[in-house]
Amino acid sequence: MKRRVVIWAVAVVAFCGFSYLIDPFDPVWQSYLDTPLKMVVEDALWILLFSVIISEVSILIDMALNKLLPWKDRTVKRLLIQGFIQIVGSVLIVVIVNAIVECTSDNLPEMDSRKEYTLMGQWVATNIVISLIISGFNTVDYLLQNWKRTAVEAAQHKIRASKHKQAAMAAELQALKLQIDPHFIFNNLSVLSELILEDQQLGYEYSEKFARVYRYLLVNSKKDIIAVEEELKFLDSYIFLIEKRIGQGVIFKIDIQEEYKSMYTLPLSLQLLVENAIKHNQTSKANPLEIHVYTNTQGELVVSNTFLPLINKPDSSGVGLTNVMTRYEILGYAKPIIEKTEDTFTVKLPLI
Repeated sequence: MKRRVVIWAVAVVAFCGFSYLIDPFDPVWQSYLDTPLKMVVEDALWILLFSVIISEVSILIDMALNKLLPWKDRTVKRLLIQGFIQIVGSVLIVVIVNAIVECTSDNLPEMDSRKEYTLMGQWVATNIVISLIISGFNTVDYLLQNWKRTAVEAAQHKIRASKHKQAAMAAELQALKLQIDPHFIFNNLSVLSELILEDQQLGYEYSEKFARVYRYLLVNSKKDIIAVEEELKFLDSYIFLIEKRIGQGVIFKIDIQEEYKSMYTLPLSLQLLVENAIKHNQTSKANPLEIHVYTNTQGELVVSNTFLPLINKPDSSGVGLTNVMTRYEILGYAKPIIEKTEDTFTVKLPLI
């Protein structure tokens, strides 16, 4: 209703303004100063009624065309048809109203035909202009509403696509976090069975460490991040298993500054990088693999190992460096830095 009132007001202003501009020197405008208030009010009511009629007819035409010939289908054709119908409708309104006035009024003032046709032409012209103004107003309003609706739908579609992408990324992240190399389980069970036969006490200790490591894998693999201190406790148990499995073929050096232990990293990141180093390098007593885990001044958790590549490279199961890199990317953190020389292979994990 507010929109209709605005359109009526526009029609009234347009009617009065255009009527004056057609012939601003008409004596009628001067006579209004001496016209009784009652007649001025009557004229104002007639102008209001006529403006409302023009407005409603124009609105009906636009609404009908919006259904039959939307702007998005045939823009030029719609513009031409709408303009033509508005003009025809305006002329018909003038003809009908004029016929009604002549049939119902007995005391109309006499005027020559030339003056009568001139006034009729001015009335028609005013009516056409008002109709086109209202039509333009309706068209702009319709196009703005349609643009807003399209923008909202596009935004909603973008949000839905973003949610789908986040869901897919979350599923991918969960799958990555739950990856466990089957060789890790089989190798440790094999070592455990041998230790039980050789030294029951050591076998018991090994089973405790293995249970602790596996429990950590199951519980913390579901987390996105974990405190460095907790990851180091897990790494300590994991190193125990490696040392009992490989012996003196690998040497570990852990040097984590105390101030960085309260920061966060990705769970299993150290285990995966250590396992990656062991899987792709030689581990012999004569030339042991050295793995150094430390923090640097840039606030990075570094895993560096001597580069002793195997002659026959093992088949990759997809667990290791790729896993860590992908998880950092999915979670939106800075990517780890990989540095490779002839002697060392280093991965720097940004601390969170």
